[in-house]
Amino acid sequence: MSLLRASLLLLALAGTTARAADDEAPPAPRYEPREHYTKYEYRVPVRDGRKLFTVVYLPKDQSRRYPVLMTRTPYGCGPYGVDRDGVKGLAPSEDFLKAGYIFVCQDVRGRNLSEGEFIEMTPHRPGKQRATEVDESSDTHDSVQWLLARVPGHNGRVGLWGVSYPGFYTSASIIDSHPAIKAASPQAPIGDLFMGDDSYHGGAFMLAANFGFYTGFKPQQGPTPPPKQWPQFDWGTQDGYEFFLQFGNLDAMAARMAKDGGPNPYFDVQLQHDRYDDFWRSRAITPHLKNIRAAVLTVGGWFDAEDLAGTLSTFRAIARQSPATDNRLVMGPWVHGGWVGTPGRQLGRVQFHQPTSEQFQKEVLLPFFEQHLREVAPKAPIARATVFETGTNVWRRYDAWPPREAQARTLYFAAGGRLSFTPPEAAQPAFDAWVSDPDKPVPFVGYATLGVPQEFMVSDQRFAATRPDVLTYRSDVLEEDVVLAGPITARLFASTSGSDADWVVKLIDVYPAELEEQAGKKRRPHTEDVDMPEPALGSTQQLVRADPLRGRFRNGFMVPEAMVPGQVEALKVELQDVNHSFRRGHRIMVQVQSSWFPLMDRNPQTFVPIRSARPEDFQAATHKLYRWAGQASGLEVNMLAPH
Repeated sequence: MSLLRASLLLLALAGTTARAADDEAPPAPRYEPREHYTKYEYRVPVRDGRKLFTVVYLPKDQSRRYPVLMTRTPYGCGPYGVDRDGVKGLAPSEDFLKAGYIFVCQDVRGRNLSEGEFIEMTPHRPGKQRATEVDESSDTHDSVQWLLARVPGHNGRVGLWGVSYPGFYTSASIIDSHPAIKAASPQAPIGDLFMGDDSYHGGAFMLAANFGFYTGFKPQQGPTPPPKQWPQFDWGTQDGYEFFLQFGNLDAMAARMAKDGGPNPYFDVQLQHDRYDDFWRSRAITPHLKNIRAAVLTVGGWFDAEDLAGTLSTFRAIARQSPATDNRLVMGPWVHGGWVGTPGRQLGRVQFHQPTSEQFQKEVLLPFFEQHLREVAPKAPIARATVFETGTNVWRRYDAWPPREAQARTLYFAAGGRLSFTPPEAAQPAFDAWVSDPDKPVPFVGYATLGVPQEFMVSDQRFAATRPDVLTYRSDVLEEDVVLAGPITARLFASTSGSDADWVVKLIDVYPAELEEQAGKKRRPHTEDVDMPEPALGSTQQLVRADPLRGRFRNGFMVPEAMVPGQVEALKVELQDVNHSFRRGHRIMVQVQSSWFPLMDRNPQTFVPIRSARPEDFQAATHKLYRWAGQASGLEVNMLAPH
């Protein structure tokens, strides 16, 4: 996450898509922000007396008035010093710089040069009565009021934006907001760290990403600028699977982290609160997204391994709790923050054949802020939901998300590893079984890596399909496109011989084997929208969506309950939304397994405190998945007719 500002800078330097140039045409003049903007630094007082460090880039041309575009971040508004230019990192794209805005960046309280105490995911405090009752909404309100009174050349309109953690601050800032805030774009926002965002998915701790992040993100003695160079954690290996497996439990991993620079309470508290308790509930921002006056454009990526859930839950919470708000959604084929850090043409071997990031920046994001901050009507109306349909590689525009025309269907698991829209007819119990050994967990990618590679979200799953501890179900070869648009939920009837188990469900697109021979050749298009070369993906099992459920939380995430050995349970595994077309000639596949390491922590499969589990607590167990008429396991999807 701390590399986001560098990604923003790279995108700004890249500019727009390259075009063929006439030999005689002069090169386009290089845009130099420092020629057009002057940097100022302030310490802005808020209602409890704390001062928040704030950077302002003011257009030098003061012959007209400009809207304010503000981002608030825990990662730093550097480079610090009025003689050091960093304006490119504050603008979503170079087009914003050229359009002319007053750019503002603020260190949130307790981080870098801002005073006060930093609290991860600051709890919102409705009904504030005293000056000591502060939150992100009040800090933003007070800061906007101060800036409008002292910064010249503004038009009285303010926009907010931010990606990832700054996306959370954007969401939190539009509650009870200052009336000058007219538009906001929370991008990949954290909505609830426990419920599907960075920390926990389905009650399982997202180990690799959190360990890697908290080796660098630690409490600061402040106010103080960040170090010139962050200390590098000594992994001692390039194989994260072996690195994490050697420690046994989470407490041992926290102790290993503490060896390099001391304990990190931010990481430790993630382990201490291993259920949806008051700690997590108080930090969820989505229940408070009410009575929002600013127009909102929530942005996310279909391949965001960190905050896909937060993006979708933010959009839905505003739609449900603030129905009068101008509330819109964009979902592209991007990784976390990829729309500002990458061209968006491909991810791994999966090609999208167009500069999706630039398309979004030019055709949606800039027009959105221009409309609400300068009252400039966009050339084309911005749809309620602008979503990229992967598989066909086409942008779709809907008046609702999920699309109103999507029909609920179920893909059922059947004998012989088959997957079908036809429910099972067997009148007697039938099941598939596998043995899960927590000492030999299923890896989440088929190669050695540290952290969570961006390619993971579309990675080839053939390595897992060959393991005996992974159930695999696949459809017949599709005779026409199957388009899924909306939430996906796995309904499983399952049992275990242990007293706890994880249930990981993966939706996969299986490419035809002959694509290896046809790669790079034109194929007859499946629809009039697409006539593109196929990538070299023959037989690839491309991950489309996946998520786990920790069995102890099958009846709710607040109170864990042991599973009863041998007892068949009805389980609900929520996989988040997709907008994906499984093309004619492909197959649909579902894999079910009970470990996903080290993406998430290991379940001992005994009902013990997982963070401190002893070696003897990790026990192999036999799991069964039932697939007969009385207990028909399957995947609930929302299906569209092919376009």
